[in-house]
Amino acid sequence: MLYEFSLVYDKGALIYHKRGIVRNNFCESMSRQFAILLRKEKEVLTIAIYHCSIKIISRGKGKSAVAAAAYRSGEKLTNDYDGTTHDFTRKGGVVHTEILLPDNAPREYSDRSMLWNAVEAVEKSKNAQLSREIEIALPNELSETECIELAREFVQKNFVDKGMCADVCIHNPNREQKNIHAHIMLTMRPFNEDGTWGDKQKKEYVLDKNGNKIYDKRKRTYKCRTVQTTDWNSREKAEEWREAWSEFLNNALEQRNISEKVDHRSFERQGRLEKPTVHMGVAATQMERKGIRTVKGDTNRKIKSINAKISALLKRIDMLDSELAKMKEIPKEDSLLEMLMRFHDNGIKFSEVRGVSVSNLKKISKFKDLTHLIAFVQGHNIGTLSELAEKNSETKSELKNYKSKLISTQKRMKELTELLDNYPRYKENKAVYLEWQSITNPKKKEKFYDKHYGEIALFKTAKSFFDSNLNGAKLTPKAWQRELDELKKSAEIDRAKVENLGDDVAVMETLIYNVQRLTNYEEKQNEIQRKRSCELE
Repeated sequence: MLYEFSLVYDKGALIYHKRGIVRNNFCESMSRQFAILLRKEKEVLTIAIYHCSIKIISRGKGKSAVAAAAYRSGEKLTNDYDGTTHDFTRKGGVVHTEILLPDNAPREYSDRSMLWNAVEAVEKSKNAQLSREIEIALPNELSETECIELAREFVQKNFVDKGMCADVCIHNPNREQKNIHAHIMLTMRPFNEDGTWGDKQKKEYVLDKNGNKIYDKRKRTYKCRTVQTTDWNSREKAEEWREAWSEFLNNALEQRNISEKVDHRSFERQGRLEKPTVHMGVAATQMERKGIRTVKGDTNRKIKSINAKISALLKRIDMLDSELAKMKEIPKEDSLLEMLMRFHDNGIKFSEVRGVSVSNLKKISKFKDLTHLIAFVQGHNIGTLSELAEKNSETKSELKNYKSKLISTQKRMKELTELLDNYPRYKENKAVYLEWQSITNPKKKEKFYDKHYGEIALFKTAKSFFDSNLNGAKLTPKAWQRELDELKKSAEIDRAKVENLGDDVAVMETLIYNVQRLTNYEEKQNEIQRKRSCELE
C-alpha cells in the first residue's frame, strides 16, 4: 500500500482484513466497534444461501417427464408415450424420494411410474408442458433429516394443498462438502372432484357491450379468449413461491439460533451493493471441490474479494464519520497542516523529554511519513477537518458508484460467458443433430439416437439456451468475446480505482488518528501547565 509507512509508524494503526471484516485499533473507540464485528464473525460459523429456481419440463424442448423423474429419483422407468426406458439406478447422491398427493388425486399416483406416465398420456400436444420443476438449496446448518422434513412441509403447504401432485427428491451428492438440495416435480393440471385430470385452460367467448358473442368474419367463427383455470403459471405465483421458501428457510434458521438471514430478491432489488457470483456448473464445481482451480472459480473469488473489500471500506468510512463527529471540541477552521506539523514536532520532543534518543534514520523516516500525509492533504485541497469530512463523504459516493458500475459490468460478463460456454456445444454437435433429424426410417433414427445421445442432448441444450436468450438474433461468438475482453479490462480498471480509494481511506484514518493523539497530548500538556501555575501561585 502507498501509505503503509504511516500505519506501521503509528504502531497499532496497521489495518488488515479477514473475510471482509476490518480490524483496526487506530483509536480506542474504533477498536471497540471492530471487536463487536469480530465477535459477530465468530458467532456465525456457517452462512446460509438462497436458491430457488423454477422451470418447465416441456415436450417441445425434447424433454420427458418420465425421464426427468427417473433421473431425479435414481430409478429405472419406462415412458409408455415413446417406449423409451430410462435407467438411472446407478446414480449416486439420492438420499430421499417421496410423492405427495392432494386429496382428490387417485391413490395409485403414489407410484412414480404411474403418475408421470399418466401425465405423458393426458398431454397430447407435441410441445406440451409436462411438469413444473422447482429446485431449492437446503440449509447445511440443518441435519439431513431436518432438511427432508423442511422440504416436505414447504411442498405440502405451497403445492400439494393447492391441488398439485409433488415428486420430491433430495440429493446430497457430496457428504464432505455439502450441497444438499431438493428437486420438486409438480403436475400442471388440476384434478376434478372425481379424480380425473382437469383442464389447464379453457376458452370463453368475447362478448360485446350487450352481452352477445362477437363473430369474426375473417376466421368465420366467434371470437374467443383463453382463460387459465389456475394461477400456477403466473409471474406473481412464482414470486409468491420464492418468497415462501425464504420465509421457511429463515424460520428454520431462527429456530436453530442462527442469525443469518436469506432473501429471495436479487441484490439489485434489495438495494445491496454486491455483485452476484457466476453460476459454476456441475463440472467446474466438482473440479473446485477436488482442489483444481477453474476460470469460473477464480472469477467468483475475484467477485467475493471485491465485494468484501468494498463492504469493509464502507464500514471504515462510516466509522471515520463517527470519529469526525466526536471532534466537536476542535475548531473546524483549524489548519490540518499545522496540526500535522505540531504532531510531528511534539513526537520528537516527547521522545527527547523521556530520554529516548531518536536516530537520524528514524527522524528521516518520520519526516517521510509527514511529507506523504501533507502531500495527500494538499493534493486533495483539504485544509480543515470539515474539508476532511467532505472528502470522506466524496470517497463514500465514489465507492458506491464504482460498485454499481461493477454490478452492471459483471452482469453482462456473466451473460457473455454463458453464451460463449454454450457455443462450442452448439457448433460441435450441430452436424450430428442435423443428421439425426434427416433420418426418416424410425428404427435407424432410434439406433442413431442411442449411439449419439450425448451429442444430440448437448446440442439441444445449447440451442434451447440460445433460443431463450437471443430471441432469434444471430450467433456472434467473436463479437461476444471482444465485448467480454473489453468489459474485463474495464472491470480491472475499476477494481484498481477501488484499491486507490482504499488507500485514501487508510490515509484519512491515519490523519484522524494523528489529530486525536495530538489533541490528547496537548490537553495533557495544558493540564500539567495549569497544575504548575497553581503550585507557583
